[in-house]
Amino acid sequence: MENLFSYGTLRDESIQQAVFGHSLKGAPDAIVGYRLVSITITDQNAIAISGKTVHQILEPTGRKSDQIEGTLFQLTAKDLQLADVYEDKAYKRVRVRLRSGVDAWVYVQRDGELRR
Repeated sequence: MENLFSYGTLRDESIQQAVFGHSLKGAPDAIVGYRLVSITITDQNAIAISGKTVHQILEPTGRKSDQIEGTLFQLTAKDLQLADVYEDKAYKRVRVRLRSGVDAWVYVQRDGELRR
C-alpha cells in the first residue's frame, strides 16, 4: 500500500469514484512548510472530472508555521498511478513527512512558472 496526502479535489468522493472507481478511506493529517496557491489547470480530463479550471497547489515555504490540513489515504500502487494520470502537468508527486510523522506522497508545484 502507498500513502497519499490530499489537500484538494481527491478528497471529494465523487472525484474518487471518477478517478479510482471506488471511494477512499482516510484520516486527517497535515503537511508542514507549505502554503496553498491557486492555479489554472489545462488538463481537459482533470477539468471534466472536477468541473473546475482553478485548483489549489502546494508551494514550499520551509516555515513550520505554514501547515495545510488534509487527508491521508492508503492506496494501491495502481490507484497511485491513476492519481498521477488525473493530476495536471502543473503538479509533481514527491515524498514528504507529514505532521503525524508518516511519510506520504503528495502533489506539489512543479518546478517552473505557475499559471496563476
